[in-house]
Amino acid sequence: MLINANGIHGIVNRVQNALFTYQGWPSVARDEKGTLYAVASSFRVEHVCPFGKTAMYISRDEGKTWTPPIVINDTYLDDRDAGIVYMGNGRMLVTWFAHPTNNYLNKYFNSIVNSAQKTEKAPVLGMLSMYQFVPEKYTYGGSFIRVSEDYGVTWSETIQVPISAPHGPSLCKDGTLVYLGKEHWSSTMENPEIESVIALYASNDGGYTWQRRGLCNKPEELSWDNFHEPHVIELPNGRLFGTIRAQGDGVYRGFSVYSTVSEDGGITWSEWNPLNVSGSPPHLLLHSSGALVCVIGRREAPFGQRALVSYDLGETWEDEYILNDLGIDTDLGYPASVELDDGSIMTVYYQKYTDENGKTDPKCSILYTRWRLKE
Repeated sequence: MLINANGIHGIVNRVQNALFTYQGWPSVARDEKGTLYAVASSFRVEHVCPFGKTAMYISRDEGKTWTPPIVINDTYLDDRDAGIVYMGNGRMLVTWFAHPTNNYLNKYFNSIVNSAQKTEKAPVLGMLSMYQFVPEKYTYGGSFIRVSEDYGVTWSETIQVPISAPHGPSLCKDGTLVYLGKEHWSSTMENPEIESVIALYASNDGGYTWQRRGLCNKPEELSWDNFHEPHVIELPNGRLFGTIRAQGDGVYRGFSVYSTVSEDGGITWSEWNPLNVSGSPPHLLLHSSGALVCVIGRREAPFGQRALVSYDLGETWEDEYILNDLGIDTDLGYPASVELDDGSIMTVYYQKYTDENGKTDPKCSILYTRWRLKE
């Protein structure tokens, strides 16, 4: 059933009349005090550029107001797809990944320069020229983690991991972190000759060290290039439920979601199930009502953000909620959700902001929708 959520829309961060205003790929977490922590890749020129920084935004009034960006990570690389998980007692973990520098100097150089606004072109060209001098050890890209033990005030040194997923790992009831991700661009990959597999890694020490538990087995008729950006959650029965972004030929509408489950903590996985919905990548939330919520970005008209809801822990998906259908193009999505005290849901995502007069910004912002499941 298609349902209009009629949610309350708001802004986490929107930048105008400044250099490097593009923002994307957020995630959100909530602590035991009710404080919200959104993270995103901010201070960018466009979708692919090297200037991104991992920024955190904090709200202590359930999303009504947010702090200015707090930069918690800034490397030579693009620092994109920020994920966050709150682990209790002030402990939290942030993930991100970065493209290797040859992407900026070769593959995307012209698009970065051409996408820059007039006021950005000179600094963009100057900064891009610097990348040929970056020390080699900082040029490779990969997937990374930082851990905080004090509610995000200070952060650990960078930890490189073999896998990446835009919203990072999830916390299990026993305190284990489980991270379903795609291996790429990492010298720590266990089998670099078999690039781009999707695997589950686990951590028993709060994210400082990780061990691979098992590999997923994709559908035989599709290639690994069809699958990216998974997310996993532990269900009340201990089962791990995973969802995977699917794209390209042979995939429903060219952009959709598959699901898979593990009964043994991520060692083995079931045959993948196509959800046959338009949109991706997925983020999962287990609501206090028992409903399983999967939010996705819809990249065909009407563009925007959607939520799929299952009342049988992912066996079937009964309802699809329209959270925001004001998008004007495909550059949007990556929604992530948390439940608030009153049972409503805060979903954070990136999209070009459209004001009350129908005017849309040229660059993307970090936005939110606060909404409710049907009674």
